[in-house]
Amino acid sequence: MSEALRFVILDDHPLVRRALADNLSRGFGDIRLCYEGASVADAIHVISEEGCDCAILDLDLGDQRSPVSNVEELHSAGIPILVVSALGDPALVRATLFAGALGFISKQAAIEHFVSAVQAAINGEQYMSPEIAAALLAEADVAVELSDRERTAMTLYASGLKMASVARQMDVSVGTAQEYIKRVRAKYARSGNPLSTKTELYQQARSEGMLPNL
Repeated sequence: MSEALRFVILDDHPLVRRALADNLSRGFGDIRLCYEGASVADAIHVISEEGCDCAILDLDLGDQRSPVSNVEELHSAGIPILVVSALGDPALVRATLFAGALGFISKQAAIEHFVSAVQAAINGEQYMSPEIAAALLAEADVAVELSDRERTAMTLYASGLKMASVARQMDVSVGTAQEYIKRVRAKYARSGNPLSTKTELYQQARSEGMLPNL
């Protein structure tokens, strides 16, 4: 008899967690829920002791944290991640996949797509529900690829820091920090999405999950 698959469900709504658990049981039979809740830190603590075959993650946990940061923490802990979220903005989808999520499906997805996505994550394979894939395809021509340093500079600057503080935190000169932001603006402008003001940089960074939704 094979061992029950171990799951973590990270969502801040108890009814949603229950529905996800029921769908996991329907798709995989006898399962083991190692953690259900909205704390990534608590989930990782439990996983370090019990292990985990797949983490089901909602991007909006109501924890005032960046969705991408939550994905990065789980990924760093070596946990296969499937995002199940109502937040389907293409930029945010790309950011979470880049951060280490193996799959991204909408909360409106059919149960069979959910089960297929979970199985793919367990197997270490990528998966997107059809509606998410269609949204990414529709915006593929405007995708912006930033380097790690450019993304860091954008996040710090958009969060409200002055350029001197950005430079200090990145351990670079003010001129170098300014150059990173200049490159960021140029890349978005070439994609047809000019970010001329700091407010526009903030809104873009938030839409891509670099900053929490306050």
